[in-house]
This record gives sequence, C-alpha cells and structure tokens, in this order.
Amino acid sequence: MSKSIKKIGVMTSGGDAPGMNAAIRAVVRTCAYHGIDCIGIYRGYQGMIEADFKPMSARSVNNIINKGGTILKSARSDEFRTKEGRRKAYDNLLDYDIDALVLIGGDGTFTGGMIFNQEYKFPVIGIPGTIDNDIYGTRFTLGYDTALNTVVEAIDKIRDTASSHSRLFFVEVMGRDAGDIALNAGVGAGAEEILIPEEDMGLDRLLESLQRSRKSGKSSSIVVVAEGDRTGENVFELANYVEENLPKYEVRVSVLGHMQRGGAPSCYDRVLASRMGVKSVESLLEGKSNYMVGVADDQMILTPLDQAVKGHSEIDAELLRVSDIMTT
Repeated sequence: MSKSIKKIGVMTSGGDAPGMNAAIRAVVRTCAYHGIDCIGIYRGYQGMIEADFKPMSARSVNNIINKGGTILKSARSDEFRTKEGRRKAYDNLLDYDIDALVLIGGDGTFTGGMIFNQEYKFPVIGIPGTIDNDIYGTRFTLGYDTALNTVVEAIDKIRDTASSHSRLFFVEVMGRDAGDIALNAGVGAGAEEILIPEEDMGLDRLLESLQRSRKSGKSSSIVVVAEGDRTGENVFELANYVEENLPKYEVRVSVLGHMQRGGAPSCYDRVLASRMGVKSVESLLEGKSNYMVGVADDQMILTPLDQAVKGHSEIDAELLRVSDIMTT
C-alpha cells in the first residue's frame, strides 16, 4: 500500500446513472477497510471549485446501494474548463489534504480528470458511469444493464396496447452516438425493426421490412429507434413518412426519455459498481493513476484515461446478425 495516500475524494459528474450510489458506497467502504479517509465532493467539478466537501464514513453510505441517481449530485462546470477554475479546485484539495480522486462519470468527466492530472500530477482513477455503454475500455458501464431492463419493460407494456389496437409503435430510446441500448433492448423485447446510429438502414429498406411484416400476418409492430439514428430527421418525421407511405398502419411514437436513467439499479449494476469501487481505490493505493476501471471477460481491468476518452467502442456484430434473423 502506498504511504502517500491517506485521503481520497470521490465525486460524480455528468449524467446520472443507476449504480453510481453503489459505486460511491464501494469507494467509501474500501477506504474504511484500508484505514484511510474518504471525502465526498458534491456537484462534481463545480463542487471541487467551491470546496463543497463532506467527510464520509462506512456508516454514512448505509442503504444507498439500492438507490438510483447520485447522493453526491451532479452539475456542469464551465469554470473548471479554465486554468483558473482548475487552480481553485487544486488549492481546495490541498487545503483539505485530499491526496487522490475517484471520478465517476463519462467522457467529459474523464477528460476533465485527465487535464487535471496533466497539470498537477494529481492521482485520479475513473469509474465509467453512463447508461449508453459507449466508453472504450469496458464491456459494460454502470447503469447500462438497469437502463436495458427499464426499456424492455416499457416496450413490453407498449406492445400490449400495440397488439390491442393493431398499431405500429416507434419507440425512441437513448443513444445519441451508440446503439447498444436500442440493439439489445430491441432483441430482448422482440422488436420488428431496430434503428441505430452505427447501421444506416435507409427509409426504403424500412418500408420493405414493414410491408413484409404486414403480409406475413403481423397486425402490430414495434420499431426501436436510438435517438442518434439518422434514418429520418427525427423519430416523429420518420413516423410521418411511414404513415404516408403505408396508410394501412396506424402509427404512434413513444419517446422514453429520462426515465431510462432513473430507478433502482439492477443486481448486475450493484455488483459491478462494488467491484469497480474496490478496484479504483486499491489501484490508487498501489500507485496507479490516470486510468479508468473497466470489466472484460468478467475480470477487472485498467485502461489509460486518454484511450478511454479517444477510443471507439464497437457495436456487437454478432448481435446485429441475430437481430436480422429475429426480425425475419
């Protein structure tokens, strides 16, 4: 164990994700296990600039493993993008004798941590918390599994009304740059078509597919659309186009929105958060810095933060093939 680290700060930043509280709990309790102090930093980098700090003990994180959101809150910080803002943050960390940071968030969080580390050589470790599952260096991000379960449950309910009224539903899910939620939830919910940013299906092919479904006897259909898909300008324009060209379909749109980011984390996310929290603290104590904790082949791994930020996560090609077969 490194003798130089006696106090670790933990913060959440960016969009919230189920499992963040479980990760906070794991960081705090791992610090307690190793006999070092832990400081909660509220409201991300803005809280770091304003010294919004609070000591956390093993008992202070009771009963949060099952809660969605983040007890440490999250906020944007334009000030941290400036050298002056980062200097304030650094001075505050020194004033509170904080020796290292665990950053829970996504690309923006890690970029800020990477710059901070470069400027001040301040030890940082990142934990990937985002429902989009779009960060390089880990098979799963915190919140992704919970979001998938939320989406599948919603689509199951939408299918009930689609079947009752012989309707075609376009269900938009989160995923501005990545289609993991749409692809996996679409396969899991038995969607007739899945539209994702990584694959340009095209309007003509979509119409042909829906026509085949109609001719095969399907009176209702579900099309799952990632918000970043560009088959149409947006999901409503896409629905209007289909309704104009396939008038036999009664088309509806359901945008699931931020409900996908809320709710109690799944068991998988709680366990993953616990493993990542332990790995992050123990990596810092081993003298490692400027890494992100991830999971690959069910093993905890470390990826340099610059690779996590700049790298590109690939869509599952095998699952794409499975989705094509399932929508036949």
